[in-house]
Amino acid sequence: MKRTKGAAIVLEQIPVDDPKTFELLANGKTMGTFQLNGDGMTKYLMELRPERIEDIMAMVALYRPGPIDSIPEYIRRKHNPSLVKYMDPRMRDILDASYGVIVYQDDVMLIAIKLAGYSWLEADKLRKAMGKKIPEEMQKQKEKLLQGFVKNGMTNTKAQELWKLIEPFAAYGFNKAHAASYGMIAYDTAYMKANYPAEYMTALMTAESSDLEMIAEAVKECRRMGIDVLAPDINESRLNFTYVDDKTVRFGLVAIKNLGAEVIESIIAEREANGTYADLADFARRVHHRAFNKKSLESLVKSGALDRFGDRNQLLENMERILLFNKDAQRQMESNQVSLFAAAPHVATAGITLRPAKAAARREVLQWEKELLGLYVSSHPYEEVAKSLGDTVSPIIEVLKKPDGEFVRVGGSLTTVKEIVTKKGDAMAFVGFEDLSGRTELLVFPRTFAQYKDALVPDAIAVVSAKVSRRKKTKGTEGTEDEEVSLIVNSLVLVEDEDVKGLTEMLRSGGWIDETDRQKVLKKDADASGSHGLATSSVSIALRGRPTHEMVERLREVLRANPGGKRVCMLVESGGGTRKIETEYSIHPDPAVIDEIAAIVGRQNVVVVA
Repeated sequence: MKRTKGAAIVLEQIPVDDPKTFELLANGKTMGTFQLNGDGMTKYLMELRPERIEDIMAMVALYRPGPIDSIPEYIRRKHNPSLVKYMDPRMRDILDASYGVIVYQDDVMLIAIKLAGYSWLEADKLRKAMGKKIPEEMQKQKEKLLQGFVKNGMTNTKAQELWKLIEPFAAYGFNKAHAASYGMIAYDTAYMKANYPAEYMTALMTAESSDLEMIAEAVKECRRMGIDVLAPDINESRLNFTYVDDKTVRFGLVAIKNLGAEVIESIIAEREANGTYADLADFARRVHHRAFNKKSLESLVKSGALDRFGDRNQLLENMERILLFNKDAQRQMESNQVSLFAAAPHVATAGITLRPAKAAARREVLQWEKELLGLYVSSHPYEEVAKSLGDTVSPIIEVLKKPDGEFVRVGGSLTTVKEIVTKKGDAMAFVGFEDLSGRTELLVFPRTFAQYKDALVPDAIAVVSAKVSRRKKTKGTEGTEDEEVSLIVNSLVLVEDEDVKGLTEMLRSGGWIDETDRQKVLKKDADASGSHGLATSSVSIALRGRPTHEMVERLREVLRANPGGKRVCMLVESGGGTRKIETEYSIHPDPAVIDEIAAIVGRQNVVVVA
């Protein structure tokens, strides 16, 4: 911070009432903060809208498997003070700062002392019993505590009610000092992110540089914050992630694979000693480490670190010339002879003449970035496809908010494919999947896996029909509870650049739904027609080339206007073959309807199967 803003940050002097920090938390911008990130915690913070450090400490303590159910009540009472109440007047002094809600182990201990007549030693034994989570010991404490409550003036009914509030702490509970320490660290990280966003995200990515999944999430967060995360640059990148300005962060040179640490240090040391590299020849002349070789140069080029000197593919095509220039410069420097460049200065400044070469294709550039940096940086392979698909698919970030069991359709890139064998001996897969908004995991169970296994290839672009699966998950030694959301795949279509427009039109016309929904539609059609069985016949409509929007709209009108019992399928040309896409429409194929369809697509392109 001193280098970028000229200000030295002393954590102990950070104000604990910073409006920007609380606004950041209330808006759910928690990615990268300590203890406050994750879907569940973020949701509660947005509902809570914290305004004081005590709220953060309380959330850190309550967001545990035991007391987590008290969070909604804490939120309600914060926003409506009239709801604050105490089961016993003696509890007011203990719970006044937490709106009457039991939050910490200390609260339980003080209640035991003040309301049940415990000594400090006995209260500590209660704390240990809660910490060890031993049922038999907790039962003994329950009986003793209830007796103490009644003996010290509570009714048996009230005593039982109070025990129900205390009991969750047997599952997990924080003491106040622990929560205060965690809460302050959490606040400090939120403060830095709110007030120094580019510097904070740079530090976060540097600290998490070994975790590619975290880096990918951080890059998305930076873009959401209006901060560009760019490929490495030979003149701007330092060793690790590098703050350039408040709107720009660059990958560090150490992130580039196959580029040795000594070469990186040499490049940076030379730049700091003698200034930035003016051009390609200047760079090739001044890099003089013995380990700098073809592999080093290739890595610099493919990662984008030399983009300021030319197109990546052209630089790759001219690597031999660049290396020859570099070697000649080194030989001249290492020998005490008169340098060719010194003797003929015009040669030194002439640079390196590069042979012409075709510019690198976008997809090729992205593959190089994935290979050398571990993730896509300049753009995403799904980006162009996403523009075409538009609202025919849902963004992953929105899908992850949907309820358990809801059917969704998403598009994106397959990132990883992990095949396993179930206890029954069947093959299935866990597939990493991401779009421009986020990432999730696809569960491909055996029956679906058998159908689509050949399509499950890393970096492939696909549209997936799936069902949302939500389950609670406790993680870490602190027992943080979160919800894990994944998608159970029903069906999948790979998307090629050349047929994305055709697929989009089919999706817009109601085509390609998952098998479960298909059965629902078929049953609905069968019931409507008075039949007790599912329809098995179909009408196939072949679409040649790329159908126009007008054609699809006309076809949709005909299909909607003539409901019946025959399923409608589209036959779409794709990759030299034909793909059959089942739509949500079922029609009554009398001659007049078939004539209407034929008038749109051509008689030869309509087939009725009995």
